[in-house]
Amino acid sequence: MGKDSLQEAETVLVTGGLGFIGSHFVEMLLKKGHQVVNVDKVTYASAPNMGINEEFLRRYPNRYWFLRRDINDLQELPYCRVIVHLAAESHVDNSIRDSRIFMKSNVLGTKHLLDLMVRTRSKNISHDWDIRLPIFIYFGTDEVFGDRKEGYFREQDCYRPSNPYAASKAAAEMFVIAYGRTYGIPYKIVRTTNNYGPRQHPEKFVPSCVMNILRRNKVRIHGSGAQVRNWLHVEDSCQALYEIMIKGSINEIYHVSSEEELPVNEVARIVFEYFKRPMDVSTVEYVQDRSGQDLRYALDCSKMQNLGWRPKYTFNSSLPAIVRYYQKNGNNYH
Repeated sequence: MGKDSLQEAETVLVTGGLGFIGSHFVEMLLKKGHQVVNVDKVTYASAPNMGINEEFLRRYPNRYWFLRRDINDLQELPYCRVIVHLAAESHVDNSIRDSRIFMKSNVLGTKHLLDLMVRTRSKNISHDWDIRLPIFIYFGTDEVFGDRKEGYFREQDCYRPSNPYAASKAAAEMFVIAYGRTYGIPYKIVRTTNNYGPRQHPEKFVPSCVMNILRRNKVRIHGSGAQVRNWLHVEDSCQALYEIMIKGSINEIYHVSSEEELPVNEVARIVFEYFKRPMDVSTVEYVQDRSGQDLRYALDCSKMQNLGWRPKYTFNSSLPAIVRYYQKNGNNYH
């Protein structure tokens, strides 16, 4: 491994480590022997995972530290070799209603972390840091490109976001790249497709579908339900993120996607079939389509595959565990 590669047991700073993807990634890091500093302000989306935070604190008292803090309020960076920046507002509907919090969290929050890195470099080793700056890993989204009827977006294609959430993520990426060029910040950018799995807030489609069926409520689907998404299990996503952290090249962008491209209607059908319930007017409500709705997202994943990563999960194989999770933990979500 090169000089910028992360060694086992070195410290990783994770922002948003109580969120859906963040909590799985923190758990993976701890199981692999790393020390982890988790910075999370605990929003409605991460609050249901406070229980697992207590578990991490109990099981790993000498390797896990939790800071309940907004990233915009950090005065300095805790010591670390890598920053994995997962903290973000991510629900598109919320961004359409009011984009201000998306600007603050996603854009200004990212810029603030980058500014702290610049300040840390200027201090050199005044607080006993290794002279090398930590590597900044930014967790992005396929939505920065907008939609594509055919083919796949490659890493260097142009941004064309369709909604305020996607625009905020694209803007944050641009700051990362600019700080890399101007200030020499070492970075890696990871863009993934639709993640799903346990611990996801029911504002997202898969847990919403499962929870509504469990509660005998109608499942709400935007528009016709023909929108095509690439569905990626959260543990596959985290494994890819870890591979990029360990093996990925500095100042590179990596796309992460599965081989499952399914319309929203098909995902709903699979869930209804699992529960042995009909999918008809008595169980599904088609509502007005989201403003600026993208018809299809699709990423070229060949660079990631060259690192040796392949997804392990399929939607069908992972659904039983997802259902069991929400059967047990559904009351944590309101």
